[in-house]
Amino acid sequence: MERTTPKVDTKNMTVRIATALVFGLFFFSLLWFGDRPWAPWTYLALMAFAIAMGVREMTLMARVRGFNPSLAAGTLVGWGILAHFFLATGGRDPLPLWLVFATGALVIHFGALFFDSKLEEALPSQAITWLGALYLGFGLGFQQKLFMLQGTLPRTGSRLILALFIITWFGDSAAYFVGTFFGKHKLAPKVSPKKSWEGALGNLAGNLLGALLMQATVCTEWTLVDVLALGLLLGLVGQLGDLVESTWKRSAGVKDSCVGVSIPGHGGMLDRVDSLVFAAPVLFAYVHFVHGFN
Repeated sequence: MERTTPKVDTKNMTVRIATALVFGLFFFSLLWFGDRPWAPWTYLALMAFAIAMGVREMTLMARVRGFNPSLAAGTLVGWGILAHFFLATGGRDPLPLWLVFATGALVIHFGALFFDSKLEEALPSQAITWLGALYLGFGLGFQQKLFMLQGTLPRTGSRLILALFIITWFGDSAAYFVGTFFGKHKLAPKVSPKKSWEGALGNLAGNLLGALLMQATVCTEWTLVDVLALGLLLGLVGQLGDLVESTWKRSAGVKDSCVGVSIPGHGGMLDRVDSLVFAAPVLFAYVHFVHGFN
């Protein structure tokens, strides 16, 4: 029986690589300018933009199914969570989470009474509004928290952000090529038919390679135990995050999370941050509990 040679979409791959190089250049620049006074504000603006775009995509996907979550309320609450992480430094907490949640409840639930034209779908609509705010607010808020960390090495936060992206991106790239050429056993056929166990193992191998590269060049204080632990932890939660977002797309009947606006070769904002949203809190938890970073 003749075996069909897997085909790689070279045109789309070229666009993906070009776009990735642009993003890579930006994040490599953070490594050098992460200690400048304007750097945290620049990253804050980037995270705020990503939250707004991500909440927009979740809102539009939900509307495909007839629900009516609030784009404005979800974005504002997500920004409130992000602001908490930005302001809570050095033992200060001028914007505690309880205040963000209490204000968010007023905005989401009372706001719906006046501005939601489909109150018959109030329960799922408001639940999705909360989901978007919490999912993106915490996932990207922890990125902001990581970026602002200070340690013994200069620009500790930007080093950790760079490591987060490199480890995740190496895993994603390895999963694509290993899955394309060697994937036979379906990982989650009901959620994402193209994903395979072989691709998942390739993903972990890419994560470990990325972690090893970061240990050799950027995060030089990491031990081989750190490399192994972070490569596997970020790889596992990153793949789970990808599958979680795939279930949302499948339930909405869309291929990509982008609805109207996309990142060339990469789909929507949710498609780009789905792994990072879960990986960033895990990376922060690791450096906090293992290395004592606050």
